[in-house]
Amino acid sequence: MYDFSKEDPEIFKSIEHENNRQDNVIELIASENIASKAVCAAQGSVLTNKYAVGYPGKRVYTGNEAIDEIDKIAKKRAEELFHAEYANVHPHSGSQANQAVYAAFLQPGDRILAMSEHAGGHFTHGQKHNFSGQLYESHFYGVDPKTELLDFENIRQIALEVKPKLIIAGASAYSHIIYWDEFRKIADEVGAILMVDMAHIAGLVAAGVHPNPVEVADVVTTTTHKTLRGPRGGMILAKAKYADKLDYAVFPISQSGALEHVIAAKAVALGEALKPEFHYYAKNVIKNAKAMAKVFNQDEKIRVVSGDTENHEMTLDLNAVGLTGDQAAELLYSVGIATNKELLPLEDGDTMEGIRIGTPTITSRNFNEEEAAKVATIIVDVLNHPGHQNILDDAKQQVHDLVVKHPVNR
Repeated sequence: MYDFSKEDPEIFKSIEHENNRQDNVIELIASENIASKAVCAAQGSVLTNKYAVGYPGKRVYTGNEAIDEIDKIAKKRAEELFHAEYANVHPHSGSQANQAVYAAFLQPGDRILAMSEHAGGHFTHGQKHNFSGQLYESHFYGVDPKTELLDFENIRQIALEVKPKLIIAGASAYSHIIYWDEFRKIADEVGAILMVDMAHIAGLVAAGVHPNPVEVADVVTTTTHKTLRGPRGGMILAKAKYADKLDYAVFPISQSGALEHVIAAKAVALGEALKPEFHYYAKNVIKNAKAMAKVFNQDEKIRVVSGDTENHEMTLDLNAVGLTGDQAAELLYSVGIATNKELLPLEDGDTMEGIRIGTPTITSRNFNEEEAAKVATIIVDVLNHPGHQNILDDAKQQVHDLVVKHPVNR
């Protein structure tokens, strides 16, 4: 990394602080990961200097010869990786990708049906504190109260009653395989567009360890970080017949100049995901998550929501421990383990009585199943003994030993 400590010592100091934090923390936030050196180099390149408004061959400004090449490569790789007829790599984020899809298919006041935030849905799927819930009439489905799994017959009944114009599948905190074909049947029965937000599981889909929604849905949105291990950004994949509609919804409706340094980094990450090594990585993400869930399930007080995981994440119910999600996350962070507070499917209010655990980052650091299980054991000890300083001190030491063994590759 270029040393600009003399040019701007304050920012340099903060970046170094974050470097050290990432080196010394076991990162279990499910939406975070470690981008490769090549991804970071592309994102930090001279492409940040170029204004690129519009699409290849149709730019507003001159001088986009290299930019057009990069856009085309990124688009081609996205389409190849996800078996998509169409890709738009311009959205600045997953939220902006969602916004563009809504703009393409909906009018203000139209009805949408999505997973509730309590059940694991994302706030851009119609929550009232977000633009999606303010512009559109949003309705929600949840999970079965006994199994905490998607109940497709119940979703069907809600869809038949609501008659949404758009059905959204996909989640921010759901730990099981999502059966896209079941959503397709429901959408066809009520005449709705089917949109899938696969932001969290895109890397698993790319590696072939989770069913691919692109071949089933009308349109799919995703982020390019999380399990895909690229730069922070968004992307849209869809049937070719929607290409013009979606291109227009991204530019000029949703945004102007593309972030070409980020698009180049997306292209690098997509290229990495096309390699056999990425399939191996994604399989290990799931193995590590299952190893952690097994440890949690052996504890009397900590409960894994739905009992298990089939992907990269899980939510822990901490009611029996006597800690809120916020208290638990802060306690774990005090010993060097980063998690985040999370709503529970059957939670009455918005306290966030659970925490979410994810394995993308530790797998990028080459933690194996035995080490993932060891991290889970540390979490169990800490959460069950919040006032025992000797246990907290021992946890800190174990965290230190693990991060030293598995340094971040930059």
